[in-house]
Amino acid sequence: MESRITDLEIKISYTEDLVDELNRIVYRQQQQIDLLANEIKNLREQMQSAQPNETRSLRDELPPHY
Repeated sequence: MESRITDLEIKISYTEDLVDELNRIVYRQQQQIDLLANEIKNLREQMQSAQPNETRSLRDELPPHY
């Protein structure tokens, strides 16, 4: 009985360590997601301010050899 309790305590200890590590990973990933979302927002704002509602045709984008 004592060895089973010891084994369970060891497993709990490893599980707690794993959960802590996973929490750190999720936290870092959320920071990266927030940073990327902010960069996308900034890029959208730059695009909107650089070209205000200008409709473009694919004919305007033909390669030079045409």
